[in-house]
Amino acid sequence: MYFSIVIPFLIAFLVTFFSIPYFERFFSRIQVIATDMQKKQKPIIPIAGGIPVFFGFTLGILSYVAINTFILKNNVSLLYLFAAMLTSSIIAMIGFFDDINVRSRRTDIGSGAVDFKVGLKQWQKALLPLIAAIPLIVVYAGVTSISIPFLGTVNFGILFPLILIPLAVVLVSNATNMLAGINGLEAGSTSVALIALGVFTINSNPVAAIISFTGAASLLAFLKFNWIPASMLPGDSLTYFSGALIVSVVIVGGVERMGIIIFIPWIVEAFLKLRGKFKVRSYGDLQKDGTIKAPYDKIYSLTHLVMKIPEWLKIKRFTEKQVALILIGFELLICILSLAYFY
Repeated sequence: MYFSIVIPFLIAFLVTFFSIPYFERFFSRIQVIATDMQKKQKPIIPIAGGIPVFFGFTLGILSYVAINTFILKNNVSLLYLFAAMLTSSIIAMIGFFDDINVRSRRTDIGSGAVDFKVGLKQWQKALLPLIAAIPLIVVYAGVTSISIPFLGTVNFGILFPLILIPLAVVLVSNATNMLAGINGLEAGSTSVALIALGVFTINSNPVAAIISFTGAASLLAFLKFNWIPASMLPGDSLTYFSGALIVSVVIVGGVERMGIIIFIPWIVEAFLKLRGKFKVRSYGDLQKDGTIKAPYDKIYSLTHLVMKIPEWLKIKRFTEKQVALILIGFELLICILSLAYFY
């Protein structure tokens, strides 16, 4: 089992890693671009990093199927695996449609920021992910009985695939799209979450584990190109895709309690963005010394919260890299504590 997970992990990582430079040149040529806001020169770089990540993930998963079919002769369950792949691919395409909706020149987008990106409308972002939930619905993925604090175990029956799965796909994919705007944050935090889910499910549900580890491998490869200073931005294609991976693993693996705990940062982020009526930005204002300052007096994102810590402690402001490391470290701490608790 471990052999059949390690090889797909390596394939997903290497395919993503070596394909990204080609995607960068291609997207730059066809003007799928955006402005990296927190850099002094405001560089224009390619966006839609979710496409090479999805490409590497898909080949990694297919290699897992090939290894078990032709080498190990294992009779692996492919129904949930391909349903999760299809859900992830559909939602990656939805995110890509958002990424390619760009203007021909920079435009003022409010709060002193300029960009090429137009993106989908809010109602489209809310409703289109429902399409991506269909594969998981039709295969009746997951376990309908869920343990709820203070209520005990509740069997949702047919309501689980018809109501809870589409609701989870929509909410999780949109939430992962909110905690963004800092180089390395999206890929770093979601890869940590997926690795934790992989460790948690590796003995109980190999299908969930292979989705987790293969997705994490692709995201880690992308992180090399998205780390400060980034040469490629993730775009909604990556944030939506990584959210789809997380919710697919949670549903297929039947680990809803674990999923909710490791998803705490994104849940908090969603409520903070709601406070700002979803009209606020996560990234800060670049200062002359290279540090970044929270763009608002109030806190509308976890990134704002981290940016305000130096003000409260009367110390030098954080750089973009420090903000990213703090938030990724926060997710890592949550994952370690949750694994320790459940084990």
